[in-house]
Amino acid sequence: MIAVPSPAQPAAAGDTGAAAAAVNVVGLRKRYGSVVAVDGIDLAVRSGEFFTLLGPSGSGKTTLLRLIAGFERPDGGRVVLGGVDVTQVPPYARNVNTVFQDYALFPHMTVWRNIEYGLRVRHVPKAERREMVGRALEMVRLPGLGSRKPAQLSGGQRQRVALARAIVNEPEVLLLDEPLGALDLKLRQEMQLELLRVQREVGVTFVYVTHDQEEALTMSDRIAVLNHGSIEQIGTPIEVYERPRTAFVAGFIGVSNLIERDGRRMTVRPEKITLLEDGQQEPPGMQVESGRIRDVIYAGVLTRYVVDLDAGGELVVSRQNAEAPALGDDARDDRADDAREGQARIARGGRVRIAWRAGQAFTIPQGPDQGPSSGEGNP
Repeated sequence: MIAVPSPAQPAAAGDTGAAAAAVNVVGLRKRYGSVVAVDGIDLAVRSGEFFTLLGPSGSGKTTLLRLIAGFERPDGGRVVLGGVDVTQVPPYARNVNTVFQDYALFPHMTVWRNIEYGLRVRHVPKAERREMVGRALEMVRLPGLGSRKPAQLSGGQRQRVALARAIVNEPEVLLLDEPLGALDLKLRQEMQLELLRVQREVGVTFVYVTHDQEEALTMSDRIAVLNHGSIEQIGTPIEVYERPRTAFVAGFIGVSNLIERDGRRMTVRPEKITLLEDGQQEPPGMQVESGRIRDVIYAGVLTRYVVDLDAGGELVVSRQNAEAPALGDDARDDRADDAREGQARIARGGRVRIAWRAGQAFTIPQGPDQGPSSGEGNP
């Protein structure tokens, strides 16, 4: 039977003893010739946690996942699952399942047979298989589609079948290697919520690989940001976004807003910055700088302004598009006139002042082992 507990409640980010570790990676190393794919990584994933490995192509995230799954053998270090060292244990003997980007469904089998396959290999009795597969189909919201072939399904439906096939085996850990990468944007966003719902219902530990920052921030309990085979930072989505520990994390997650002032490297997120128009009074207690708008990028919900600062460097400022822009010359009402005037004041090449609170700018330390400090009161 597939258990459906209440939503998982993983331990708080700073409480290492509040939940048992489902995955422990100790000093893990892997090389491919002269390329160091995984460089001595230490990592603990808590039971029931949605844990994401985030990084660009070549950062080592997929290799790390394959080492946990047993598809690759490490050159050094250990993989411990549920307190048991499985470093030398073959993949089929580990209590994990993997969902791949291409789904890896058997095209000649029906949806039902695909989901049932692992249970048949384990010689689960037929009546029990029927109940477990039916329950898995209900969980991924595909009841009644068991008789179809994978080719008769949409991309999102095939992804759900792959998820059901993995979950039905009741693994201790579910490994997901960019499973939404082949979907279009709207469907990918819908499936993010579906994956999160299923994970909370089932309570299985998810280790999820992606290069999509928004995906990681949306779904994860904690995120490990990888770069060149090493972990740059581990933390909750709020921690890695609001308080990046390194320049790489600051630039990779969200828009890179790094400037140097008084010998310090600082980062401030675009949405924290206020764009001051001509004549607008400077808010009290704010850091204010002047500059010239180099580019204006309309992105639907918001507009981004790239500002070259007089003191050196550039910052991207995001402004919510609260009012509809005037689209034609026949728009003559006062609001349209005001909108056009506002656009003229902040057009490309225009002079502007920008402001942010000191506590919203963080210093990027020289070493990766230190957290950033608030811009207020830094030496």
